[in-house]
Amino acid sequence: METVLLFVLGVVIILIGLAVSIALHEIGHLVPAKLFGVKVTQYMIGFGKTLFSFRRGETQYGVKALPLGGYISMIGMFPPAKEGGAGRNATTGFMQSMASDARAASAETVAVGEEERTFYKLAVWKRVIIMFGGPFMNLLIAVVLFGVLLMGFGTPQNSTTIASVSQCVLPASSTSQTCSSNDPAGPAAAAGLKPGDTIVSIDGTPITSWAQSTAIIRDSANRSLSVTLRRDGEERTVTLTPTTNQVAKTDSDGQVVKTSDGKVATFAAGFAGIGAVQELVPQPVTAVLPAVGTQVGAVFNVFIHLPQRMVDVWNAAFGSGERDANGPIGVVGIGRAAGELTALDGVPVVDKAYTMVGMLASLNIALFVFNLVPLLPLDGGHIAGALWEGVRRTWAKIFRRRDPGPVDIAKLMPLTFAVVIVFGAMSLLLAYADIVKPVNLFG
Repeated sequence: METVLLFVLGVVIILIGLAVSIALHEIGHLVPAKLFGVKVTQYMIGFGKTLFSFRRGETQYGVKALPLGGYISMIGMFPPAKEGGAGRNATTGFMQSMASDARAASAETVAVGEEERTFYKLAVWKRVIIMFGGPFMNLLIAVVLFGVLLMGFGTPQNSTTIASVSQCVLPASSTSQTCSSNDPAGPAAAAGLKPGDTIVSIDGTPITSWAQSTAIIRDSANRSLSVTLRRDGEERTVTLTPTTNQVAKTDSDGQVVKTSDGKVATFAAGFAGIGAVQELVPQPVTAVLPAVGTQVGAVFNVFIHLPQRMVDVWNAAFGSGERDANGPIGVVGIGRAAGELTALDGVPVVDKAYTMVGMLASLNIALFVFNLVPLLPLDGGHIAGALWEGVRRTWAKIFRRRDPGPVDIAKLMPLTFAVVIVFGAMSLLLAYADIVKPVNLFG
């Protein structure tokens, strides 16, 4: 029962985090819209049936039943079809443009005297600021959360304390993790090293990092090393003789390198058979923005290869293959992962909190990148339309031609419907895959 409650708690936490992220995203649209004088009739979190709402001035604020997005309604988002016509009411929310009649039935049309308060009559730069405001809020949230992660918790790094000692020597390519009577004894175990020992020095060289000790051991195959340890507050010296073994290759990020056929790439090196205790080391403020930039790049790479990624999800969902842990995950998968995280036994609360904050930070990076895709009904589509209008008007001014007027992006509604259908199908596929073949994030 306790495990079930912890699972539900994790799901609730991630849903609240998602709802807050959506709410702040829409505030990113709302605030500049009001500052620039656009009439905003609705600010809603979620879709479907309205759970509760209230009105402040000319804007209705509320929460709807399905917390899968949000929107604000601005009058005159699209220019009139004919000169002198009234601008049509539209919204910034995903899927809302496709069903504006159902979801914004109470939205006001442009009334007489309100023509100058329409969205489409704003200067291009003001429209770009309004539409970029939402994604920018997600980016800002991510920066804050990464700041909490890196500066408050820290980044996982190997300490100089031993976490595990192998009792035998197994090659990196071995599929077995159990020692047999025929396997040679592990050098560290033979030397008397134990979990909890801290390496102080090797052959008189002070050890300040795990990477330093690993480099010395790998370069010292079959050579005796004098290792000074700290155990229970006292220092002692033992003799360690690393053996030659095939060890796994790692890249600059410490990830195991695999060959083209999916096997672990190895090389011959000195081997002791010890593993390090990981600890969280706080980072300076200068590490935050580079970390955010790296995450943005990673998410952007996922979107660039999204068609192939979705094919992989399809093959995993309807085949025998496993889901890629670095591939796309839907809302169901995120909630499930959060629930599994909080329900894990033997994991410190600090580690759970660290991972949960990281999940919310990554989620906001994904929302930032996704909403900037230059397709309607996403924010990036409206930004692209405004920028194209700016290019046309600038071109006309340079060549002293007649002002072409606002770009009628309403003509792109058929494409918008197609985009909505495609994104909807992808969401359904991810939801199905998250249920029948969830991504295994925690082993």
